[in-house]
Amino acid sequence: MIRSFRALLIRDLKLAARVGGSGMMGLIFFLTIVTLMPFALGPDLNLLSRIGPAILWIAALLATLIGLDRLFQADQEDGSLDLLRLAPVPMEVVVLAKVAAHWLVTGLPLAIAAPFLGLLVALTPDAMLAMVVTLLVGTPALTFIGAIGAALTASLRRGGLILAILVLPFMIPTLIFGVSAANAALGGTVPFATPFLILVALSLIAAVVGTVGAAAALRSGES
Repeated sequence: MIRSFRALLIRDLKLAARVGGSGMMGLIFFLTIVTLMPFALGPDLNLLSRIGPAILWIAALLATLIGLDRLFQADQEDGSLDLLRLAPVPMEVVVLAKVAAHWLVTGLPLAIAAPFLGLLVALTPDAMLAMVVTLLVGTPALTFIGAIGAALTASLRRGGLILAILVLPFMIPTLIFGVSAANAALGGTVPFATPFLILVALSLIAAVVGTVGAAAALRSGES
């Protein structure tokens, strides 16, 4: 089972490197939103530094949605998903491998780029470090939640909008505690560990629920 997971993970990473698209588009979208916000809000550095974590988290959430509709749809269209259903590998392992590959291509670059984009919203070094940590911990939750919507809309040709409508409400708690943890690192009445541990718990819960739910949705689409 571990070998199957590794093979599927490497396959999806190679396909992402060969085809490209979602990872780079997500990063460009992330950059665009964070770049436009200072122009919209004006040159008030104090204001930008206060709402900077919220800007970065909202941009990361929206950037994560890019390419999620193709998570299972491409395999559905070329018949690979049917072969994976017939393979002696649990569908949960398939989902876990594909979600992990998608996060490595989209979520991880967003977390790495956060300190550089934090300069645009006047974040301090401590705040930049907090953004990296919270995005590394929180973006997997966004991807696993999105995987359920991607599995439900895999058979739809234009399921991107439906996917966003389905999963965005369930991503709000991750957004709230991600921003809370980043703001707590800047000081305040709430210690950093409290929202951060809740964010970790949300990611762990999303990993279990997202894997099982997406696998069940893909099995139901077999008929």
